[in-house]
Amino acid sequence: MVFQPAIGLGGYSGWLILERSEARQREVFERSPILERDVAYFRDNISSATSAKDLVADRRLLTVALGAFGLGEEIDKRAFIRKVLEEGTENDDAFANRLNEPRYRALAEAFGYGNIDGGSSVLLEDFREDIIARYKVRAFDLAVGEVDNDMRLALNFRREISSVASQDSTETASWFRIMGNQPLREVLATAMNLPQEVSQLDIDRQQEIFADKASQLFGDSDPTSLSDPEKIDEVLRRFFIVRQTQNGPSALTPGFSALTLLQGTALGAGASQNLFLSQT
Repeated sequence: MVFQPAIGLGGYSGWLILERSEARQREVFERSPILERDVAYFRDNISSATSAKDLVADRRLLTVALGAFGLGEEIDKRAFIRKVLEEGTENDDAFANRLNEPRYRALAEAFGYGNIDGGSSVLLEDFREDIIARYKVRAFDLAVGEVDNDMRLALNFRREISSVASQDSTETASWFRIMGNQPLREVLATAMNLPQEVSQLDIDRQQEIFADKASQLFGDSDPTSLSDPEKIDEVLRRFFIVRQTQNGPSALTPGFSALTLLQGTALGAGASQNLFLSQT
């Protein structure tokens, strides 16, 4: 039986349903045979992958390794992944450190092939269990995303924003990390209602726009403030509301009947959107 997450009708109301039932749904999901087989295989065989070459040669091991860091879609980029792993993270010019995507650095740092002779991280029980725990979390996200990708993005944002935004660095550097993490960026840019064209601007200008919008909407330009649970809730509320207005209201949207009438009048789409926002 394929796991089918319960998210109601989607949107912000669906997100609240998912939050309330999440713990139980995760329990059910983690008992699924496919997940149990993947986990058992990784636990029994990862110690034999003593080099990056060994890891990328075993698709089943690599599936769990990449999935644990939200990089499952990269599995066919084996030469790329091997280079990330083999160069590690200790040298400033290591491949992972030169990429804009922080998840690669986290992957390389965790496995330690380029930092520890022989890739000894794979021999540690704590390491194996940590990767398995990460994989289970991400696999649940993926299952939810197959039903509603916005829910997957929201789960990822709630979990990851604190670690990305709260690292010991400058405010500007934290914004660069957030902007370089595509799932986090998509949630924030949507919540801020930023146009796609922003991504084409100079990176420093992009950072200024994100910081200014954060100050305007959430009361603080410092990205570490986004670690506050109340701020996370507000970001996700706005994310789902903006996404719903972008996709258009449905018959189940509050105020839908009034919106339908307005669409046939001179008030037009702008007034429709304002009325919808007033109902949320």
